Amino acid sequence: MENTTEYFSLLVLAAALAVIMLARLNARLASPVLSIINRWLRCLVFSGSAAYLFQRIGGFNRPYWLLALVCLLVWILAETLYNWMMVKALSMSPLPLFPHYSVNTSGDEWPTHPRFLKVRDWLRTRGFSQVQALRAEISNDLYLRVSVYQDADAVVRLQITFLPQPGGAIALCASFSTRMLNGYRYVTDNLFLPFAGFYPENWLVERNPWRVSLEGLYKRHRARLARRGEIIQPWDGEPLEDLNVQQREMDKINTELGFLMPYAQREEHGKITYEGRFRVWKEIWSLNYLGRSARYE
Repeated sequence: MENTTEYFSLLVLAAALAVIMLARLNARLASPVLSIINRWLRCLVFSGSAAYLFQRIGGFNRPYWLLALVCLLVWILAETLYNWMMVKALSMSPLPLFPHYSVNTSGDEWPTHPRFLKVRDWLRTRGFSQVQALRAEISNDLYLRVSVYQDADAVVRLQITFLPQPGGAIALCASFSTRMLNGYRYVTDNLFLPFAGFYPENWLVERNPWRVSLEGLYKRHRARLARRGEIIQPWDGEPLEDLNVQQREMDKINTELGFLMPYAQREEHGKITYEGRFRVWKEIWSLNYLGRSARYE
């Protein structure tokens, strides 16, 4: 029993060191994959170290694995409450869920980090050219920056969104979209933020939070188009107009379907209904620990 406890304590110590190293690495990379791994390790470190302390200092005469399991349940309960409060805070905050975009004329549409410059090289290799640079203000002097690209045949439009992260890191999310002559829109993205709302009926959205490679995501999008075999309608018009129309339509649909509060009640009750908050809360858990979002197809 003594040897078993010591063995598990060494594993917990190794996991704690891994948590520190991954946190420092992810402060630069802002990788959703590393974030998921780090969350699992933090969970194991908490339950393992708390069980060790209870057994050594607290005098609990119970098996180590049982104490670790109880501590794990405490962690899950605490994170459940924390996530629910975060969703409530988002609902009550002035942050727009579907912000209005404008043309970005500040010249800061593309970060200068080497890993983002490699993305630009990939875009040139694949024949994508920039159509428009946009941004949306989500709070005072904090902007969501978007660069929209299009392939040579105007078949695939790529929206690259730069998300500011805690610690100053920047995460990149990509969304490939193609319109069909029958009115359907195919969207393939790797957005790792919870949405849990509703898309228009003619949108076929596939979310792949684990696909950090643009090449892999692009091939997946092309495979979806080839499998359907429908007639493609090339893109025309400016992305700014299309994106803002999308935002207004999304707000309207999610209000009608009960995900968002009616406009007149949002100031008092928040933007998201209780059913909507529960949907977001579930997707946070799924994304944080499994890297899986809700199905939107």
